[in-house]
Amino acid sequence: MFQEEGSSSVTSSPLQLFSMMSLSPSIGSPYPWLRELKSEERGLYLIQLLLTCANHVAAGSLENANIALEQISLLSSPDGDTMQRIAAYFTEALADRILKAWPGLHKALNATRITLISEEILVQKLFFELLPFLKVSLVLTNQAIIEAMEGEKMVHIIDLNAAEPVQWVALIQALSARPEGPPHLRITGVHQQKEVLDQMAYRLSEEAEKLDIPFQFNSVVSRLDDLNFEKLRVKTGEALAISSVLQLHSLLASDDELLRKRSPLETKNLNGIHLSRVLQINQNTLGEPLEKDLARHSQSPDSTSSSPISLNGSAKMDSFLNALWGLTPKLMVITEQDSNHNGSTLMERLLEALYSYAALFDCLESTMPRTSLERLKVEKMLFGEEIKNIIACEGAERKERHEKLEKWIQRLDLGGFGNVPLSYYGMLQARQLLQGFGCDGYKIKEENGCVVICWQDRTLFSVSAWRCKK
Repeated sequence: MFQEEGSSSVTSSPLQLFSMMSLSPSIGSPYPWLRELKSEERGLYLIQLLLTCANHVAAGSLENANIALEQISLLSSPDGDTMQRIAAYFTEALADRILKAWPGLHKALNATRITLISEEILVQKLFFELLPFLKVSLVLTNQAIIEAMEGEKMVHIIDLNAAEPVQWVALIQALSARPEGPPHLRITGVHQQKEVLDQMAYRLSEEAEKLDIPFQFNSVVSRLDDLNFEKLRVKTGEALAISSVLQLHSLLASDDELLRKRSPLETKNLNGIHLSRVLQINQNTLGEPLEKDLARHSQSPDSTSSSPISLNGSAKMDSFLNALWGLTPKLMVITEQDSNHNGSTLMERLLEALYSYAALFDCLESTMPRTSLERLKVEKMLFGEEIKNIIACEGAERKERHEKLEKWIQRLDLGGFGNVPLSYYGMLQARQLLQGFGCDGYKIKEENGCVVICWQDRTLFSVSAWRCKK
């Protein structure tokens, strides 16, 4: 149905008319024909509406933003196809950003909203179970630790997000089978919730006792940005490994952002993006035209992605990496989202987030029925909350500051760490895990001695290993 720009069929398509429509107060309520759009047409139109709405939100044009939100709400749905589901959460995020301009109203509307600890734990476990990304990270991290700790008699592991005992149960089992015998193992878990650490301690102690491995678990109840490194109790003579899974990006707010007030005029006008170039639908995923528009926009002079400050502007990150380096770990393995969600403007972040979350929603679409309650929980309580934080929040409140692998490589290199290439055997185990998942869309590939995990051709997560430079 859709052809390359310049094709005669595109010029005759009604979608071209949609792309040139200006959302103004004169449009009024959404027209009934919006409901009659086919799935692909609807996906294209939703993208255009989201881009236009974001422009109005960034420019402080609330009346026009309201019109766009009304039309998006008519077409989107949290239980529809991939694009409808994505649009529902981006709409909520844009609306939340508008409401933050009226703190009293925003607080009143969220006054009774309570997220239980048990729900947060559940959704994290569902993400671990339903999608293979963290399982691949687990396999690669454990293999790197096993190889680095060969021959060591005292091993200490610091887990900066101690939420999933499965990883360390597998490591304990692997260490128990070492030809030279198991080491004395100590694991320090860092997490905000004491209940999570208590469950971790019980499960790991039980496994270590069963396999007759000398074991200690040290609980540190703390947020990452408030971590007291003395409580990690690193001792002389033990070989130290550090594991960070989806944690370090939350420390990337730069000092000026912590103090800066929100500015309504924060983006360039992208209303001129032609709809036939914004997106080429391929089973509800975003295509190359959007990626090219994103790349061009990201190279603008005011873009954080091209500024040296974006690499070293966070005193918290610098201090944290210095403290980690001071522990002299023999190995540090870092897993992060491989996306550029830390741009300085709303439109930069929205464009990139649309592209990466479309891939994540598509992962679930390929493996889970649309009526699945587990799928809905992951999309709403995990992806939806991340999207809201990326789009609606600024300054210290914005924690989901995901960046690309090349940025982490530069940052860690400047922080005194050298890359440790992940082994062929670790890659082999990871590929076998993906093959057993029963879906051809998942791929992994080596990149600069690190590993990126992809859905189709879109990289979504990275795993990299590091050691202190001499």
